[in-house]
Amino acid sequence: MKKGERAEGIIKEIKFPNKAAVHCEDGSVCIVKGGLPGQRVLFVVQKMRNGRGQGRLLEILKPADNETASPCPHFGQCGGCSYQTLPYEAQLALKEEQGKALLVPVLEKQEKEYRWESIHPNPAVYGYRNKMEFSFGDGVKDGPLELGLHKKGSFYDIVTVSDCQIVDGDYRRILEAVLDFFRERKVSYYHRLRHTGYLRHLIIRKGYRTGEILVILVTTTQEAHDLAPFCDRLLSLSLEGTIRGILHTKNDSVSDAVKNDETVILYGQDHFYEELLGLKFKISPFSFFQTNSRGAEVLYDIARDFIKEFRAREGGPQKPVLFDLYSGTGTIAQIMAGVAEKVIGVEIVEEAVEAARKNAEMNGLQNCEFIAGDVLQVLDEIEERPDFIILDPPRDGIHPRALKKILSYGVGGILYISCKPTSLARDLEVLLENGYEADRVTMADLFSGAVHVETAVLLTRKAR
Repeated sequence: MKKGERAEGIIKEIKFPNKAAVHCEDGSVCIVKGGLPGQRVLFVVQKMRNGRGQGRLLEILKPADNETASPCPHFGQCGGCSYQTLPYEAQLALKEEQGKALLVPVLEKQEKEYRWESIHPNPAVYGYRNKMEFSFGDGVKDGPLELGLHKKGSFYDIVTVSDCQIVDGDYRRILEAVLDFFRERKVSYYHRLRHTGYLRHLIIRKGYRTGEILVILVTTTQEAHDLAPFCDRLLSLSLEGTIRGILHTKNDSVSDAVKNDETVILYGQDHFYEELLGLKFKISPFSFFQTNSRGAEVLYDIARDFIKEFRAREGGPQKPVLFDLYSGTGTIAQIMAGVAEKVIGVEIVEEAVEAARKNAEMNGLQNCEFIAGDVLQVLDEIEERPDFIILDPPRDGIHPRALKKILSYGVGGILYISCKPTSLARDLEVLLENGYEADRVTMADLFSGAVHVETAVLLTRKAR
């Protein structure tokens, strides 16, 4: 095969994240993004070297034997989900296989045996998300206004996902109402190349247990529009939940990311509440909170169980001092507060730290402290020494210098929660090389239909 050539082959394996290995009749292998094991696909070669290449998927010529029809009419157009045509048990098996492919070669370097526990399924396969970020744009050049997610493989084209299946009906009703409102008024969207226009994003957040809804409209300041009728349209909707706040966020950044230059309350309040494992959490527009409330409870139950096992060890502290690094709004810290003498959370986003403090006060937790700042710097300023450290970093994992400081504590146990097994594998290498061993490993699926998965690893320090 040569660059630019079209070729056919069968996908034999999928590597995280969603990298399909296509095996061709001539023995060559090409990696393409997308696809499922067993599919026969057509692709175009973009790069080739020593019989292995990279390409772009063009067409699925024959589905896999175990594929079924997707329940979502947008599947194949929308780039949001990749595994929806796989039966759910097959999705779980694929994710666990990908995790093992990355982590087992690292874990096998240790002498001590470890337990790999079966992947935990999503409590709700559909309608599980508590936050969605939709984009305004068009589906074809100079076409009508659309509101939804990016088309598969496109940075610019938008597909209106009015029947998206990973959210409940309230999200779909709000999306359709907002799109109709701005189409009727022929309001412009922000053009990512020309940097002109008004509408940028629509964010919807909803508490699964409380039913409280926050709607955030993100626009530029290039135009001025009366948004009172916009609020009236939303408040007239028949919803299962209740809209607690409608906000207008202004963002003049040239990047496509949601940034908050200023947020104005158009109606109600600038927060909503959610409940997890008996605790209540106040969530602001842009604070981090697990996007699957029921799945988060599964993950945090795993974390609590891991820490209980650490406490039960001979000579282990019954009321350990815990550090929760990369703590976000302090969800894990507060859930672990009942098994700790003290929990100290460190998070770089000040808004999240302030929310964590208020949540701890609201939940009557006196043994939680939250510090705003970069983990790399804050660890030098904390006087307490931890017995146990919880790590829940962003996708890219832990900065090497921060990891070095974490290792310097020499704590008895570490719980590493990761949303990206590739960065977890890298950091595990360092932890195992510096006196730690993995005891238990498991995965939790919080993103059914999509490629992502959470992994939790309990590590303990080797006896000296």
